[in-house]
Amino acid sequence: MPSPEHLAHGALTRYLELCDVPRSPDVTGTLEDLFTPDAVWEGVGPLYTAKFGRTTGARAIAEMVAAHLPPNPHFQANVHLLHPGTTSAEGDEVRGRWLMQQLSRYVSGAAELVVARLEADFRIDGDTARIRHFRTERVFTTGLPDDVATARAAAL
Repeated sequence: MPSPEHLAHGALTRYLELCDVPRSPDVTGTLEDLFTPDAVWEGVGPLYTAKFGRTTGARAIAEMVAAHLPPNPHFQANVHLLHPGTTSAEGDEVRGRWLMQQLSRYVSGAAELVVARLEADFRIDGDTARIRHFRTERVFTTGLPDDVATARAAAL
């Protein structure tokens, strides 16, 4: 059986994969399944507290996140890169902390790179980890060129 830390990392990875646009066809599951019924998802820090606030409950969290995903017109492309983090387990709980890069192109054509600090608490039940408390804090952002021609011109 995988370690609790491994299960937690797997749950976070699936969450980020479900938020990628376009989504890989081999990614399975639903956002709601990744959270405990009483889960909390919140934006923290000066840039994300007002933007995201706090959402409670697996269904409400899934609906909030899904509002940014197809078929809703928000992202044209979106990918998450999870950096190695730290986790610690105690009983049926795992706490983890990671840095995550998000590269996004919006339907408007604008593009940006975001680095966020993720902190998450997981509840382990057998061979399943579910997110109990998810916190995201933006620590860096920069715009990206709108297209390849702009990028080439900037490189010259």
